[in-house]
Amino acid sequence: MILTTTSVIAVATIGVSLLCFNNRGVFYRLSLNPYSIAKKHQWDRVITHGFVHADYMHLLINMLVMWSFGRYMESFFSVFRPDLTAVLFSALYFGGMIAACIPDIIKYRNNPYYNSIGASGAVSALVFASIFINPWGKLLIMGVIPMPSIIFGACYLWYESYMGRRGGDNINHGAHIWGAIYGFIFPIAMDMRMLDIFVEQLLHPNFF
Repeated sequence: MILTTTSVIAVATIGVSLLCFNNRGVFYRLSLNPYSIAKKHQWDRVITHGFVHADYMHLLINMLVMWSFGRYMESFFSVFRPDLTAVLFSALYFGGMIAACIPDIIKYRNNPYYNSIGASGAVSALVFASIFINPWGKLLIMGVIPMPSIIFGACYLWYESYMGRRGGDNINHGAHIWGAIYGFIFPIAMDMRMLDIFVEQLLHPNFF
């Protein structure tokens, strides 16, 4: 079995999450706490929080989505720049993780009680990078209902924006949105020609 960057990160995330399920001290030390970052300069938290999850369901969902879209993006990078596959994937994944938490660090830097965890921002970056690359590709909603990826992306952003304004569900919807935005612009930052390819695909729908 060939180890991929996706599998290495997934295994590490599962391992750290399982550890944190049974050790609240480690859980809180690795979580995203903007106050500790701003006041104590614990910048490692911008990465470590992505390896921590609230429960088994939170971990399972993120890892399933990561595994699916992570393999897709690694496959793309292996064709686009085979010599930089791991570097580009890491830049996409961890860059999305960091981008997703920056607004929270700014907003909650004086609140010692605010904590955020999970790989959702990084996973959103993977999903939206794949949408950019193949906007009319088929995504299966709930594993059953087919939908063009660009339509799914628009619905996802609307839903996350709505739920973020509504609040009360203890989910960091803002991180999902910022991770998604980072993932969507990442291919352009990688190569400006990707924008022309995206527009060309968008103007010529190819449903599944």
